[in-house]
Amino acid sequence: MNIFRRSVPENVAELRAAGIPEVLARVYAARGVSSAAELDFSLSGLPPWAAMKGIDSAAARLTDAIVRGERMLIVADYDADGATACAVGIRGLTAMGGLVDFLVPNRFEFGYGLTPEIVALAAERRPALIITVDNGIASVEGVAAAHARGIDVLITDHHLPGDRLPDTAWIVNPNQPGCDFPSKHLAGVGVMFYLLRALRATLRGLGHFANAPEPNLAALLDLVALGTVADVVRLDRVNRILVEQGLRRIRAGRMQPGVAALFAAGGRDPRSATTFDLGFVAGPRINAAGRLADMSIGIACLVTDDRASAQHLASELDRLNRERRDIEATMQDEALVALDAPVDVEASTLCLYRQEWHQGVVGVVASRLKDRYHRPTIVFAQAGNGELRGSGRSIAGFHLRDALDLVSKRAPGMISRFGGHAFAAGLSLPEAELARFTEEFERVAREWLTAAQLQQRIETDGALSANELTLTLAQDFETSVWGQGFPRPSFDNEFRVAAQRLVGGKHLRLALTLGDQEFEAILFNRTETLPRRIRAAYRPEVHRYRGLVSLQLVVEHWEPI
Repeated sequence: MNIFRRSVPENVAELRAAGIPEVLARVYAARGVSSAAELDFSLSGLPPWAAMKGIDSAAARLTDAIVRGERMLIVADYDADGATACAVGIRGLTAMGGLVDFLVPNRFEFGYGLTPEIVALAAERRPALIITVDNGIASVEGVAAAHARGIDVLITDHHLPGDRLPDTAWIVNPNQPGCDFPSKHLAGVGVMFYLLRALRATLRGLGHFANAPEPNLAALLDLVALGTVADVVRLDRVNRILVEQGLRRIRAGRMQPGVAALFAAGGRDPRSATTFDLGFVAGPRINAAGRLADMSIGIACLVTDDRASAQHLASELDRLNRERRDIEATMQDEALVALDAPVDVEASTLCLYRQEWHQGVVGVVASRLKDRYHRPTIVFAQAGNGELRGSGRSIAGFHLRDALDLVSKRAPGMISRFGGHAFAAGLSLPEAELARFTEEFERVAREWLTAAQLQQRIETDGALSANELTLTLAQDFETSVWGQGFPRPSFDNEFRVAAQRLVGGKHLRLALTLGDQEFEAILFNRTETLPRRIRAAYRPEVHRYRGLVSLQLVVEHWEPI
């Protein structure tokens, strides 16, 4: 792994002139922020809902359903984005007078998306309208099956569409052809939130709220923030506004009981909530339900207004998350054993499969292996009936969904189903086709990726002086929105290692000297003795211990000098 410094555009001077402190100006400019106005995260900065293709007709269909008292059924995906999108839909539609329920298919029985089998299950609830959240853009057969039963389908999704769209008049997806919405990175929960804004405006125009309170949709932003961060979508300005607003509500204690219960289950204080808490504390607990059991547990946690019920459900989600971690650790250890000996250093991809692996955890393991080997990685598990289900994660420069699309075109019929994004995608294929798929997938990667792109690197925002390394700086970073496409700041400096000791049996507690100042630091999951002088890539973070708050440097990588 090598350390590279991000380039800083010349417009950093404009940010400095606007009063933004030097280090923050440098960090923001390196992430594409060109003016101080882009750091205004008020809701007024969101693009208008009318910019999204099909949203007006979708809002009209929901209006008809509410006015007529029709039954609506939300069919949700089984991850945190799908769960939060479902909860936002349930809460928002109910607040506007809708009769709405939800259905989350068991991923192990029904697979992904609105399939004909799921439609048959949904039909038992006798809905007039099915609303998909975080899925549906590829559900051509499912929509046809619903129409055959006399059920309308309204699709809300953010995944990339295939060559053919479902035959329905109501599709809301910023990535559908012809949509000019300026953000193509909304999560499924963000799309649902936008649809509710359009619906509220439509109902307002009809006088629907003349004798009833108009719902405050901002009250749902804690859920929008949770789903957006947990789905690891790119944090463009639109998503940063949504996440920032959601975090503000959580810190102020204005959150759903289920979100508060998830923070409590993870031992986190919502008053100092960060994107880390959403992505690595609350999000995984919601995801665990869909990976190992039934996502209905997660959705129930997010829609209940009873604090005792929320705490009980959050405790069950916490238990499932611990179980998920145990399964993941076993699978990862087995995968590393399988790779360590025969791994081809010239290979551009990794594809792994074992019959006993749990299909609910393959995506997490793929992510861990991708991080370790810096290769597009797909991990497969048994799906039954001779099929494998794989989940993949990718690196910069390799659009995973497009790669699967090219493989399917080159080998027609080999992949049963696929879908996803640039950095995460899933697929199903016959077990007999795994070897051929592995070869074709590797072939695409060799065509698309250069040796430089396969080189693992850590990017930093340059060096800091000892005077710039302050607790205030770490606090500024902690309260800002960071994530996919807008990475947390990290820096690199040459330090003298003044002291080092082992803590917890597997971490190094360090004292690092820069200039004439000494800084506390931590190097996680490393036990080797460091040399006297190092070059370290690190993050300044706020360290809380027994009521005390201090600056701590989290060392991400080090090199001897």
